[in-house]
Amino acid sequence: MEHFLFKYLQEEKHIVSLVGAGGKTTVMYQLAEHFAKLGKKVLVTTTTHIFQPASNFAQSLAEVEALWQAGSYAVVGNVEAGNGKLTQLSADVFEKYSALADLVLIEADGAKRLPCKAPAENEPVLLPASDTVIAVMGLDALHQPIKEVCFRLEKVQEVLAVTPEHCLTEEDAVKLLLSEQGAFKNVGQRNYFIVLNKCDDENRLNSALKIKSLLEKEGFDLEKLWIRGEAYCE
Repeated sequence: MEHFLFKYLQEEKHIVSLVGAGGKTTVMYQLAEHFAKLGKKVLVTTTTHIFQPASNFAQSLAEVEALWQAGSYAVVGNVEAGNGKLTQLSADVFEKYSALADLVLIEADGAKRLPCKAPAENEPVLLPASDTVIAVMGLDALHQPIKEVCFRLEKVQEVLAVTPEHCLTEEDAVKLLLSEQGAFKNVGQRNYFIVLNKCDDENRLNSALKIKSLLEKEGFDLEKLWIRGEAYCE
């Protein structure tokens, strides 16, 4: 059974920003592939940095449209010299491409491959046109010292009021996901989804279910929570 997020994205056009840590890119490409197979014109890009993919990269509108015609998603961005990464498109190019797309997926945050984070002053980079935010957190961060698993450690410490040696709890995860100094930063009136990623064993499943219960107590709409991984079935 598909998560509500898939139904939500299917029904009308959305410009989606992915924030957080622990699987943003994986989730983004899963969504891109899913909706491209359904015949949607899917545009993938970034407002920060992403690695230039080996396939599906387009450097012109003609290349974007050719990928769509072939039933694929298109990845766009400015190529950064020397490091194999893509950066943010200019506003006019983004507007031109996104106007033709059915679904736009934007990686809007960085985490240096760590499973948890809190944003710096200039993060995340949410475009005014983006109507939806998906916050990702890796469940592998739980019960580990935050100094080992959190990007922007000092920001995480500020949100949680803890030392670097503190081990991340489910309660901490909820704080980071709902705080305006955490993943909810600058979300405003946008639709907000949470992905608990890497739910791949029984311990992580138990933690995910505890977070789910805590989110419900905080008034979060559980329809907008996606527990993603091998150990969880909707």
